[in-house]
Order: sequence, then C-alpha cells, then structure tokens
Amino acid sequence: MTARPEQRVSHRRRTTGRRAVIAGLSAFGITGAAIVTTSMLSTAGAGTSWPSDTGSKPVSSTVAVSGTYDGGLKKFYGTGDLGGDSQDEGQDPIFELADGATLKNVIIGTPAADGVHCKGSCTLQNVWWLDVGEDAASFKGTSSSAQYKVIGGGARKADDKVLQFNGAGKLTVTGFQVEDFGKLVRSCGNCKKQYKRTVVLSDIDVTAPGKSIVGINTNYGDTATLSKIRVHGDSKKKIKTCTRYQGNSSGKEPKDLGSGADGTYCKFSATDVTYD
Repeated sequence: MTARPEQRVSHRRRTTGRRAVIAGLSAFGITGAAIVTTSMLSTAGAGTSWPSDTGSKPVSSTVAVSGTYDGGLKKFYGTGDLGGDSQDEGQDPIFELADGATLKNVIIGTPAADGVHCKGSCTLQNVWWLDVGEDAASFKGTSSSAQYKVIGGGARKADDKVLQFNGAGKLTVTGFQVEDFGKLVRSCGNCKKQYKRTVVLSDIDVTAPGKSIVGINTNYGDTATLSKIRVHGDSKKKIKTCTRYQGNSSGKEPKDLGSGADGTYCKFSATDVTYD
C-alpha cells in the first residue's frame, strides 16, 4: 500500500446532541481528549466520528507493552525500519503486546507498518488506525483459552485485512467501526500452525467499500457470531457477511465454501445485520 496523506472524515449524524454534551462538559473544564476517550468507548452507534490526535509521536522501533499502556490519544507512526506502509508479510509492528497486556487511547497514523501484535491474550481499547498498513492488529496467542478483546476504536483504508486472527482462542470485537477495507476479521487461512478460533462481533459500524466482515475456516471448527452489525453505503449488499473457507497449513490459497448464516459456523439472523 502506498503511503497516503491522512484525511479527516467528518460524519454529520447525531452532532446536535454531541455538541450539547461537549459544551456542557467544557463548562466543567473537561478536555476534548477526555470527551473523545469516554464517548468513543460507550457504544458504536459509534460510526459517527473519528477522534483528533493530541500530538504526534514517531516510532522507529517496536514499542513493547506489558501491563497497560495509555497513549493519551497521541498519533503514533512508523519511521526508519517501521516506515513501510505496504502489504508485505513479515513486517514488524508499531506495538507488541505481551500476554495479558492492554493498549488504550492510541491513534496509529501513516506509515502504520504491521500495526499491533498480541503475543497472547490482550485488550485493545479505543485504538484507531487512520490508514492500515499490512494489518491493523494480529492475534498470535497459542492457548485455546486466549482472550483477545477489541473495544471501541476503528480502522480505515485497509487494502486487505484489518484484524488478522493467526492464533488460538476467542476474539471479541465490540463498539468498533471500519470503512474502506478488505476483510474486517480473517481467521488465518493458510498458517503453518492452525487452530480452532472463535469470533464474536457486536455493535459494529461497517461503511462501504468493503469485501467481507468476517472469514473463518470451518474445517478447523471456527465459528463467528454477529449481532448489531450496521452496514452503511452498501444498498446492493456487496459486502459479504460471514465467509466460510477450507483452511490449510500448506500455504496454499484456502478454498471459498460460501458465505452467509448457516447456523453452525456463521451464527446470526437477518435482523442482526442492517443496512442504510
């Protein structure tokens, strides 16, 4: 992906109430950053706005995170060895989270390299990607009990995958928004080591163009459960909801087995995905 100038997106829905809240909170001296942080975490009806950064911070080598790292809504972007913004596999991330770590209140700008890596269970809270590089986040834990949580935040301009699920365990995404993307979540289709993976998506705003909300491998027992998915700008329903694949560990392109709810692997009803 060629690096592009960052663009701010202005969504005008529900602005009257938001302005009133901001005006009231400002009277008590609460900062704009605090308003963005708290309001973005509440619920996604979220697809309404993107936060402004509180400053920029170049990153020339991967930031290792254990415990909790609060970025204060600063914009982090790669330089030097992390200055790439392509789809090349094997790039280093801007942040690497140890098992059990939390990354919160971070904006990842351009170049984004390979975004965020989770080596085990992790929480990404109010994390935003302005222009996804290789992937926004990759989940790499090997334990079947690993829990990965993405709470709030959003990503845009992803040529391919946003959330890459390579490891084992359960990925839960809530209150997230995505636009101009390939796949929101993809269970690795051809990793050398394969696992059973569970995906839960709830309260998500999806804005076209996009290709697929989630892709899973049925032959490894993957499941995806969708609820409160709001799709915007896709009246012809070109974005696939849940795509089933026959994964492999040989590196070959996985076979597409079809898409849509089936009650076994792709679990949702017609009312769980709405369009406007």
